[in-house]
Amino acid sequence: MTNSFSRTQQISKTVLRSRHGVVAAQHRHAAEAGADILAAGGDAIDAATAVSFAMGVVEPWMSGPAGGGAMMIWRQDEGRAYAVNYGMRSPAALDPADYPLCENGTASDLFPWKSVKDNRNIEGASAVAVPGTVDGIGQAHARFGRMTWAELLKPAETLARDGLHVDWYAALIIASATRSLACDPDAAALFLEDGQWPTIAGWTALSDKRIDMSAMADTIARLAEAGPRDFYEGDVAAAMIKDLRAKGSAMSMDDLASYSAVIEDPLEIAYRGGRVFAMPGLTAGPTLADMLNGLSESFTPGETADARSFAAYAKALNEAYRRRLSGMGDGESPAAPACTTHFSVVDRHGNMVAMTQTLLSIFGARVVSPSTGLLMNNGIMWFDPEQGKPNSLAPGKRCLMNVCPVIGETAPDKGARRFALGASGGRKIVSAVGQIASFMMDHGMSLEEAFHHPRIDVSGGPTIVADEMLPAAVIGALAAEHAVVTTKRTSFPYAFACPAAVLREDGENMGATEIMSPWGDAVHETERT
Repeated sequence: MTNSFSRTQQISKTVLRSRHGVVAAQHRHAAEAGADILAAGGDAIDAATAVSFAMGVVEPWMSGPAGGGAMMIWRQDEGRAYAVNYGMRSPAALDPADYPLCENGTASDLFPWKSVKDNRNIEGASAVAVPGTVDGIGQAHARFGRMTWAELLKPAETLARDGLHVDWYAALIIASATRSLACDPDAAALFLEDGQWPTIAGWTALSDKRIDMSAMADTIARLAEAGPRDFYEGDVAAAMIKDLRAKGSAMSMDDLASYSAVIEDPLEIAYRGGRVFAMPGLTAGPTLADMLNGLSESFTPGETADARSFAAYAKALNEAYRRRLSGMGDGESPAAPACTTHFSVVDRHGNMVAMTQTLLSIFGARVVSPSTGLLMNNGIMWFDPEQGKPNSLAPGKRCLMNVCPVIGETAPDKGARRFALGASGGRKIVSAVGQIASFMMDHGMSLEEAFHHPRIDVSGGPTIVADEMLPAAVIGALAAEHAVVTTKRTSFPYAFACPAAVLREDGENMGATEIMSPWGDAVHETERT
């Protein structure tokens, strides 16, 4: 059955060059917040701090202070990259026996684990893991930032005081989760109207409906005053733990106080005369390394991304995911929806940040801490509830993530360009990051060309998903070796990951976001002066 979408519609985003800084994010207002910081003389890390908190306000269902993730940092003066892992962790008092398996069925959300009674690992306070985002960005800022912490949180507080604008896209996202949000009185009070999604005054009318985010604004203001560790040891921590314990969580103040993100050396992947720096450990970085190593060993690229290229992508990704699934225990469904956010920053000096943050599922655990106004993550779902598996649920354990922020450098004959790249989209992330990196490093595509080029998704499942805009020869070559379905690239739901990147070439900076993202944009600091 063919889809009903237009065959003549064309969508594009223009990539502009500048000798000043650029922020590429999944929401225009968050990108503007980061660009304002760059225009004020801030470092890429300063801008990333502002964007991180702003994204939690304008796109709260994807990420926020109560989530986790990872970032890659490039320091131009040092000529080196750093990896920052701020993944979530299960509470120390968690008891796997509190997550009894159902006799039949699989989980109803991202992962095809065995079902747990009452979905206790998916929804509600029992699904909440110890968050890491605030400590991750706090440590990065303390080490590399130039502006004060309070200055950098002010844009997010202002956005929260203004309230969350409910346009057609926000209404659609909220509507998709109405049933789950209605189960938590505080989530329902924040996002719903009389138990239903917020309505817009007619589909053809302009709307300025706002969701009250004042509680979150107060939390951000407190963190601005007291610093990031207040989230783990101070008033914000105490309020959040009180709320979570009242709703049935095993998390304690000790869990928060003992949490620490890790700044470490990245994986360094030699590729086509260039380098890709990726996250080590319990992330998708090792899977990307397997993919790129597979391409290096078995594929000699031509001038264009043709049928040979995509056949090689499919083979390398399938092999990389086979190793990931057998060794790391990642069981996320390839059909899982995108529910993360990624943004990339480059400043005028060439410093870069690629930062991915998530609540895991869309709206996380569908639980709001009323005292803080924060949506909680459902990081416990990252664990296999069945014991004896590589990624089995256990107390005090780091979560395995699919995040894959990277810093890449092309070979001199491909322009000697450096880029910061990542994506949201669960297991779809590696496919997107690997292909876009290859488009630029193997085929010499510009950033604009790479982001507009159709892709495939190979996420470890039996079927390859191909953009219907790929040439017939490409789809035919894939179908000769694999089960293939074609689909249109749309705004909702995303069939492919949602990337964002910045690139620096000959002292000029540029940025790009997923062309189908209705909110995503790249903003130059000169636009804000």
